[in-house]
Amino acid sequence: MAFQCQRDCYMKEFVTSVVSCCPAELKQEVNGKKETLKGFNVKLHDTILFPEGGGQPDDHGLIADVSVLRVTRQGAEAVHFVCSALEEGQEVQLKVDWDRRFDHMQQHSGQHLITALADSMFGYKTTSWELGRQRSSIELDTPCMKPAQLLALEEAVNDKIRAQVPVNVQLLSIDDPAVEKVRSRGLPDDHAGPIRIIDIEGVDANMCCGTHVSNLSHLQVIKLLGTEKGKKNKTNLIFLAGNRVLKYAEKSYSTERSLVSLLKTGPDEHVEAVDKLQKSVKLLQKSNLSLLRDMAVLIAQNFKSNTQRGNFFSLHKKEGDNEFMNIIANEIGTEETLVFLTVGEDKGPGLFLLAGPSGTVTKMGPRVIEILQGKGAGKNGRFQGKANSLAQRAEVELLLQQYCNHHTSEEE
Repeated sequence: MAFQCQRDCYMKEFVTSVVSCCPAELKQEVNGKKETLKGFNVKLHDTILFPEGGGQPDDHGLIADVSVLRVTRQGAEAVHFVCSALEEGQEVQLKVDWDRRFDHMQQHSGQHLITALADSMFGYKTTSWELGRQRSSIELDTPCMKPAQLLALEEAVNDKIRAQVPVNVQLLSIDDPAVEKVRSRGLPDDHAGPIRIIDIEGVDANMCCGTHVSNLSHLQVIKLLGTEKGKKNKTNLIFLAGNRVLKYAEKSYSTERSLVSLLKTGPDEHVEAVDKLQKSVKLLQKSNLSLLRDMAVLIAQNFKSNTQRGNFFSLHKKEGDNEFMNIIANEIGTEETLVFLTVGEDKGPGLFLLAGPSGTVTKMGPRVIEILQGKGAGKNGRFQGKANSLAQRAEVELLLQQYCNHHTSEEE
């Protein structure tokens, strides 16, 4: 049999009874981390909460004020995962998360319409589709789609929406001859009950278990965002339907107003303004690198010209990179001088370079990494890497200075 959510996709509340409630676990991802929730699997006599299937995510909602976190299908039954137990035989009221449901109805019916017209207009078959959280995609069996075709398809689907074409649901037995005439990618292995056909009058008849609008006018509008290269010889068509188009327009307008304020130009000039900014930044970066290289040479020469210099040189500069540090080390010469250089935030992450006599660097390099909470490697009198924190830089400097002083006194 079909569920109540499939018989009436617009029903928001429904009264039924609990058939069973068994302990269960639900594996899910929260903020990028996988976790397992303990709860209960509940089966009902009927449900208005759609179980995941046909490319459409499941519904969310309430059973007797208990949140439903997942709905799946097992054969002819829907299984609802909840965190609180419900009593078998208990009469309960179901409430569907309508915003989520109606969004899924709009995207799913929109997919059927786009799929049908892409086939009739260009002969491009749909091989799969995905209802995403922010945008949806249809995989078309074609290596590419021309911009003119995309524009024509968008105009055609919105013409059908404006024509207020009805969408009807038919339930057919599996041996009904009419089943052979409808579009389908096959039935799941555990299918049970009648065959459900979504019929967009005069446009498409497709075997489907999902929830759909009753009239194409309820889609409001469809926006085809563009295409992306798909699997071998396939094209992914990206689209938005209904309320998602309105949200997209609102977000785009908000971004546009922010850019007007930042760039001090009108919307039509934003691309040109950003292009000029990027070119200016590249020139500044190039000039900055040149100045840093010149500064590195001057710093090294200033140290070498100091008659009172010792055998240890240390410097930290917030701005800089590996090249800046290596120029200083090369200019100073590290056969007899131990050089410790760092760049980056004063007490945050950064880069370091320890250069000097090979034996000294090999011995002190690991100690530097340990104190700076970093990682690195060294050879031939150079040890360099990343520091997670330069907060203890002074401690490293003191350690190296003491090491140099100790070995100088031993040589004397």
